Amino acid sequence: MNALIKRQFAGVDDQPVLRRKAEEHLRGTAQAGVEQGGVVLYLSFLEVGGIPLSASLLVSHLRQKFDSLDAVGALAGSGEVGMVTLPAAGRAARLLRRQRTKQSRKLGSEFADTVVEYFVPVPDRDEVLMLTFSTPLEPIADAMVGLFDAVAGTLRWRHREETKEEQE
Repeated sequence: MNALIKRQFAGVDDQPVLRRKAEEHLRGTAQAGVEQGGVVLYLSFLEVGGIPLSASLLVSHLRQKFDSLDAVGALAGSGEVGMVTLPAAGRAARLLRRQRTKQSRKLGSEFADTVVEYFVPVPDRDEVLMLTFSTPLEPIADAMVGLFDAVAGTLRWRHREETKEEQE
């Protein structure tokens, strides 16, 4: 984690408060991921025209049966909920919400985080893959949601036979 912060602030010695806040945010994101049963955390540190495109993707593995109607019903009231079809992964429940998180308030952010979650049933198992995308960039949130939807659309299942063949 220290290496990421060091890389992001390379050549910037006059922003100790911003550096500390970025480190706190990164640690908070990682801790929240662990608490949600996350198995992989991806972070974006891209910049476009000098503007950082901060975003994260937490992949969690939930060991429970997925019934699409139950999932949508359970998520109702949390935000914009609906069923979607991911081109190669099939049907999934999608939740879009905007929230001021405890972490963003602590860091003094005036913007709400935009969160898009996908609940994708794992074929032939009583398991769900949960993709949680998040960005604190409220002014460009709609564009970031489009990016999240595009990334989720690339999810595809690989059968064990395919994986073995590719390794040989």
